[in-house]
Amino acid sequence: MEKIWTKEINGRDLRLETGKLARQANGSVLAKYGDTTILVTATMSEPREGVDFLPLMVNYEERVYAIGKIPGSVTRREGRPRDRATLFARLIDRPLRPLFPEGFRHDIQVIATVLSVDDDCDPEMVAMNGASAALTISDIPFAGPIAGVKVGLVDDELVINPSEEDCEESRLDLMIAGTKDAVLMVEAGADQVSEETMLDAIELAHEKIKELVELQEGMREEIGLEKMEYTPEELPQNKKKLVRDKCYDRMQEAVFVRDKLAREEAMDLVKEEVMAELETELLEDEFQKLSGLLKKEIDSVSKDIIRTEIVENNRRPDGRKTDEIRDISCEVASIPRVHGSGLFTRGETQTMTILTLGATSDEQTLFGLGEDEKKSFMHHYNFTPYSVGDTWPLRGPGRREIGHGHLGERALRQVLPAEEKFPYTIRLVSEVLESNGSTSQASICGSSLALMDGGVPIQGPVAGIAMGLIKEQDEIAILSDIQGIEDHNGDMDFKVAGTEEGITALQMDIKVSGISKKIMARALEQARKGRLHILKEMSKAIAEPRPELSPNAPSMQTMKIDTDKIRYVIGPGGKMINKIIDETGAQIDIEDDGTIYILSDDQEGGERAREMIEELTKDVEVGEIYNATVKKIMNFGAFAEIVPGKEGLIHISELADYHVDKVEDIVSVGDKVPVKLIEIDNQDRLNLSRIKAIKELEKKEKS
Repeated sequence: MEKIWTKEINGRDLRLETGKLARQANGSVLAKYGDTTILVTATMSEPREGVDFLPLMVNYEERVYAIGKIPGSVTRREGRPRDRATLFARLIDRPLRPLFPEGFRHDIQVIATVLSVDDDCDPEMVAMNGASAALTISDIPFAGPIAGVKVGLVDDELVINPSEEDCEESRLDLMIAGTKDAVLMVEAGADQVSEETMLDAIELAHEKIKELVELQEGMREEIGLEKMEYTPEELPQNKKKLVRDKCYDRMQEAVFVRDKLAREEAMDLVKEEVMAELETELLEDEFQKLSGLLKKEIDSVSKDIIRTEIVENNRRPDGRKTDEIRDISCEVASIPRVHGSGLFTRGETQTMTILTLGATSDEQTLFGLGEDEKKSFMHHYNFTPYSVGDTWPLRGPGRREIGHGHLGERALRQVLPAEEKFPYTIRLVSEVLESNGSTSQASICGSSLALMDGGVPIQGPVAGIAMGLIKEQDEIAILSDIQGIEDHNGDMDFKVAGTEEGITALQMDIKVSGISKKIMARALEQARKGRLHILKEMSKAIAEPRPELSPNAPSMQTMKIDTDKIRYVIGPGGKMINKIIDETGAQIDIEDDGTIYILSDDQEGGERAREMIEELTKDVEVGEIYNATVKKIMNFGAFAEIVPGKEGLIHISELADYHVDKVEDIVSVGDKVPVKLIEIDNQDRLNLSRIKAIKELEKKEKS
């Protein structure tokens, strides 16, 4: 039987409906907010053998019928998910994943299918709440519910789930998800917003999240299925003690080897030695049965050592203090011929970013559920196998690469010059060369260096830092600039990017509950100090954008013409614009409003293209003399082009100061002749005179 639950958010009802659609799924909810409608299903299959992770897959499926269109592909079907859909899937996945039981290995799939879209009601928020509701009422083990909302900052006022109009004016784009007790996930882009404002936004959002969680709890109480019983397989206590006795001291020594690769080798060696000893001491059948759990217990020992040493002894694996940042080195202009480059190294994490500047025609067109958008700034992130000393097939960007690239794009977009002042298309590509913690934030630093090296007039450099947290009962340790081993064994991954003035991007994932506003405030303040330190180190390589664009970058000129003259520049069938391009080598883009962008590898070619366009579009004036080209001969006169694209008639009576029998006696097609524009008639026809032009020129010569 169909059931409906509703909750008002910012003047609009969020409706969660179930019992009518997709009833064979473990859980199914039709989520509506305004006219945005999303069907979210949650299903579970049998456990997957041989995996040591939760096999959860979240799919965000966009359907073009949601906006009343037919796909433009050859097959007229939706194809590979666009980046935006991938980012939304990640956004939903991140707060759900920590709430499944430890060791759960059943395949779980959450599919959010977008059925209709209301521009004032963001679909990602609707999908996230629908996903939690579907899991909550299903029999799938899930420690939710969670809920999510967006927060904007409009006229210095925080707004929950801002409308499309509000979003255009907002200085903050914040998405928050959490349970009734704690925030689990934060994703934000901001226009240099203060830490205090960010905390206030998170607190406001959590109050609304509590209301939405209560709504889902009501659903569970009324129609929720009994959860599947799941008891994780555990190693017997006597075997746990045996493992710990054998490996604790050796693992403690291995964990605190400072070099990453040497540390991993030492830890792997301890595991191999302990497993070999256990194989000889245990019965063969017993060892084979418990092998996976024995390895897991060894990993648990290393995790306990790291967490205990950090919290109790302020001792990190590489010897740093909790607020200490690894050694930093920065370089610019290390790659020849490109438009800008930045190399950023922090400890054993290293990224290199290359800048490319292009024309407006190089913009990316984003096709999706809404109006097509033009994107003139792109930040791409590539994670390489050699960065971790490994090998794997090189394929297209995965969800992680798309997510990290987008985070960097958010962080840097806030400081870019306005397009009307800097009309280049900007592409940054960050190549990860070494990886040991927070390559996404290192890519932001390297990209800032590349922008300044290329002479892009950014408002100021942006730096990023990854924070971590270890929570043991009431003891808290907040870590600056976490490395990989601390991220893997910690309770929070908190990435903050910004300028000296404030935050431009923030991403937070929390694995445990009980992270209070006070703890988040401490983490943000520690991150601010770390960010300022990194910016200071970056300034040693380059402190501000170079005063001129890189000599390798193409020159850009802009000009504006009347829209009714665009046809003169393009010419019939594109003949004229192609001629300009062929003769000058310039790239020319013409906007509908008459703005023309001229991109050229050399100044001379750009200037010549500009002159040719000016000749094509300049206004003709009565009384002016032109050096015209005869284009056509008629019985009554000759048609001559006085400027490109504009022809006038030299009547036979205006060819000479004597009687002319045939036009061909005076001029031929292709001749260059002086003419004077003597009239523009009511139908915009140009009347020319060869006689008057010759007489006037002779008079000027005599004078």
